[in-house]
Amino acid sequence: MNWLDDVVTRLAAADSWGYHGESPSATEPTALSALALLAHRRDQAAARPIAWLLSQQAADGSLGIDAAQSTPGWPTSLAVLAWQAAHGTSLASSKYSTAIQRAVTWILQIQGSHVEQTDVMGHDSTIRGWPWVEGTHSWVEPTAMHLLALKHTGHSDHIRARDAVRLLQNRLLESGGCNYGNTVVFGQQLRPHVQPTGLALLALAGEDDVTGHVQKSVDYLERELPRQAATESLCYGLLGLAAQRALPAAADAWLGAASRRILSRGPSSYKLALLALAASGAACPLIPATQARATS
Repeated sequence: MNWLDDVVTRLAAADSWGYHGESPSATEPTALSALALLAHRRDQAAARPIAWLLSQQAADGSLGIDAAQSTPGWPTSLAVLAWQAAHGTSLASSKYSTAIQRAVTWILQIQGSHVEQTDVMGHDSTIRGWPWVEGTHSWVEPTAMHLLALKHTGHSDHIRARDAVRLLQNRLLESGGCNYGNTVVFGQQLRPHVQPTGLALLALAGEDDVTGHVQKSVDYLERELPRQAATESLCYGLLGLAAQRALPAAADAWLGAASRRILSRGPSSYKLALLALAASGAACPLIPATQARATS
């Protein structure tokens, strides 16, 4: 059994889908687990995490962090992606369509608060994106996740999706990559980080690279990933490169090494799911459909 078979088998056998070991189910790792199982044709195993997500949807269409925390609702986007991915499988159900519609309605109502533009701020603070917590500023990662949800559900041309694209493009650093939200503070350019850069490139799949900052961000990930040890960052970095048709030949070796590290420590569903998703490359269900067709 190779490392990927082992990862997927363990994920399929999980009874809960949490961030750490045997921790209780949480929305993000549950949605990622469902997506990973669907990506590797384990439909019946995916039915359980998908059903858990349905059970957690609130009356307003959102999903919180876990069963005990109904807010903030940023993980709603990931549940939408899992339900949408199930549509084309043996699990297809009208229940998913209803849940998606309710969730997208909630997503379109939420936006980051506007911050007055100042000379010390390097990004355009007036562009509407999504916050981690309602009533706060827009950040790269929740904006990228909600944009992916809109793209996968046929809302690529919606004004909120177009705003999200503009925000992500605006938050890319001139030298490549992105921080978690800011670009320049008091005249000092911030350092890029792998995970938000990978998520931004994933969500920007298929978009025009007018400034050249997307290609510079691809270059940044290609330089940084060979020395990246954190599983989450490695996986999101590779997903971003796969979405931009720049997946490195060494990706499988890097993921295999990461799997050996975490399998020796009692791995969480969260990390197993990310490894399995990253290993699916251009076929990953997180990559917007237009890009998936272009790379097939």
